[in-house]
Formats: sequence, C-alpha cells, structure tokens
Amino acid sequence: MGSLEGDVATSPSLSSTGSSGTGAGNDSHGGGGGEVRIYACFAHGASNSLECYEPGANTWRRVGGLPGVPHGHVLKGFAVVAVAESVYVIGGRLCRRDGAPGGDYRDTDVGVRADVLRYDVRRGEWRCCAPLLVPRVDFACAPCRGRICVAGGLCSLSGARGTAAAEVYDPETGRWSPLPDMSTLRYKCVGVTWQGGFHVVGGFAESTAPAATPGEAQSSALERSSAEVFNCGRGVWEIIPGMWQLDVPPNQIVAVAGRLFSSGDCLNSWKGHVEVYDGELNIWSVMDHSALSDLALLASNLPPSAQQLYLTMAVVGTRLFFLAGYEIAGDDDESFRTVSLVHSYDTSAAPGLAPAWSSFQPKMDHDNNVEDGSKELFSQCCSVQLSS
Repeated sequence: MGSLEGDVATSPSLSSTGSSGTGAGNDSHGGGGGEVRIYACFAHGASNSLECYEPGANTWRRVGGLPGVPHGHVLKGFAVVAVAESVYVIGGRLCRRDGAPGGDYRDTDVGVRADVLRYDVRRGEWRCCAPLLVPRVDFACAPCRGRICVAGGLCSLSGARGTAAAEVYDPETGRWSPLPDMSTLRYKCVGVTWQGGFHVVGGFAESTAPAATPGEAQSSALERSSAEVFNCGRGVWEIIPGMWQLDVPPNQIVAVAGRLFSSGDCLNSWKGHVEVYDGELNIWSVMDHSALSDLALLASNLPPSAQQLYLTMAVVGTRLFFLAGYEIAGDDDESFRTVSLVHSYDTSAAPGLAPAWSSFQPKMDHDNNVEDGSKELFSQCCSVQLSS
C-alpha cells in the first residue's frame, strides 16, 4: 500500500500579493520569496485551456490548450492541483461537444479518463505523467507535502455509485500507489489536507457495509454529511460524522493558517458569506464581515444584467482570492462576452481597522482573446509559488 507516513498537512504560507498601486495586495511576493500565480482550466467553445492570474501584476492570460484532449471535445470533473512549481490536471470525463459557436452546445459523454498531465510553470512545458490506477471523475484531490492524494469519484459512465478507492502520486518516482479503501463510496466529494490528514468531505456517499436488505444502498444523510480522513502517520482512514452538516456536497474547502474555509456548495458556489470550521465543536460559522449577498456588488463596472458564470477560490497568504466570471451583453445586444473579476477576502482583517473585501479587474492579455465569448469552469483553481 502507498504510505504517507511522516507527512504533515501544509498550506501555502504566502503573503498577500500585489504591487504598489497596481497589484491585488500589499507586496508582490509570497512568503517563500517568489511570485504567486493562480491557475484554472476553462472551456472556450469546444476546447479546454489553462489560464493564469498573476496577483502581483493583476494580469490574466491564457496559457494554452490541454494536450491530449481531442478537437471538438471538452474535459469535465477533473482535478487541478499544484505541487512545487508544477500544475497537475488529473482524470475527468471526456465529452464530445457539438453545436455552433455562440449557440447552445450539446455534450455527449465519451468516457472517464485516468490521464494525468503536468504543466511546468517555470519552463512553460507540458508532459504526460503515469495514469491513475483507477479512472475517476468528480473525486477528492489534494496535495500532501509534496505528493498528491485522490479518493472517491465515479469510475465509469454507467450507474451513479462512487468508489471507495484511494491512491497517492509521488512526483519524484512518477508513480501512483494504492492507499487503503475508504469505508464509504463517495463522489462529488471535496479534498483538503489539514492537521496532518487528507480530508475527503461530503459528497454523494454510501456505506460499504453489507446492506440489511440485499440490493439496498446504504446511503443516508449521515454518510453524505460526514468526512473521511486519511491519517498520514498511521496509514488508516477515520470517520468524522457531521463535518459538512449539509446534505448537499461542498463546492470547495481550503486551508488557511491552520483553519478551514468554505463559501458554497455544489448548487451555489457563493452562499452569501465565508464560513470557517471549528474542529473542536465540529461546526461551521460565518466569518465576521464576510456577508455579501452577491460578489458582483464589489464591482462598480458591471451592469445590473450581468450573470455570474463561474466562481473558484484560491489561497494566497491569509487571503481568499475568488476568481469570478460574469456574462454581459455585447455591443450588438445579441452576443455575449465574459468579464473576469477577482474578489479578495482577508481572513486576518481586524474588524473596523481595515476592509476585509477588495475587488480588482485584471488587465487582460487581449492577444490571446481571453475574454471572447463565454467561459465555462469545470474544475477548481490552484495557486503556485515560484522560488526566487
């Protein structure tokens, strides 16, 4: 079995980013002395591409298409995670996309992938890595002290039962190794590394214990609101009942300075506030001065008709950076274009002394047509700190 013995959960220890007068924070480097970049994958029409937001310069640019995704196809439900100076794109569901640009697309499932891609941020190069041991989509994934843990997800297009299988990737050896199975089958679950353990939170879940009635699924709110934690030192899974508290799977959970934060679920990526988790009481509570009915209210340049297309969250120091996209009407009132904004919430802001929220409109790389048409987000983002 794969082992994570000796691993300690770590969150990027980064300072606020930005440069005086132009950036999205107070200084342009992270705690490790290098610049920070945030990467996310989008679908533009019938293709996927990787994009990069640089908080220090407040710029947004398109890196390029995902290699290995056939023309006329898009990838959904994959994981994007950063280790050192590399971004990994893992698994997902391949779909054939039909339809005319500017119109409605029709997606047809092709298959669940085990493919793993690595993008070298420093060199700007892609390469293929060893595939997953188990193909999966809509699964939990998180970096764990230089390695990558994945668990759960759907393994095929038939049926809607998740898997209990888990595995770990070591970038040094380039190999995946199996971890012990969880005690629950889960998909649409969220992964985060916290307090020395890889947490697999919520999701559509059912117990692997034998059913009282043959053929009856052991699915209940108890499983769906729980979390399973892989103890990196002892190499075993442990259950935390009620860690998520909701029957609806989470959208994203991140660790900041030893605390966990969330802002929505899989139905609503923004619930109107930021929540912080209390591990001792096993409850989520609303962060002070985080309540905001609509993040678009932070921006003064959006028309009232603007519709939120996507929202994803990354950690930079003590700040939560929300990369948001809004669809607005074009000049001819028949076409639409995407406006990208970045909203920042400082989890360490002292009430009454400094505003917790700020908002920025990034400078776009128009040479790459980043803002043309509508953009779709099919995964969460990740932040990378470059060494000096």
